[in-house]
Amino acid sequence: MSTATEEIIRLCENLPPEKRAGAADFARFLLSRAEYPDDAAWERSLAEKRPLPKLEAFLNESATEGEEPLDWTRL
Repeated sequence: MSTATEEIIRLCENLPPEKRAGAADFARFLLSRAEYPDDAAWERSLAEKRPLPKLEAFLNESATEGEEPLDWTRL
């Protein structure tokens, strides 16, 4: 077991139960984000200042679809 893992366990053991549950939820969130390694590539690509004509076209087309307002009760 790594030193970092041991530290996390030690810290969690010293937390009250409700805080432990929050720490576990946060760890699950971090793990779920780690399952998508392409996210970093997307973030880098979108941060570039170069034009993205296909993305622009998609966004423009998407904005014109569905002219009626979103009805949350129908979702």
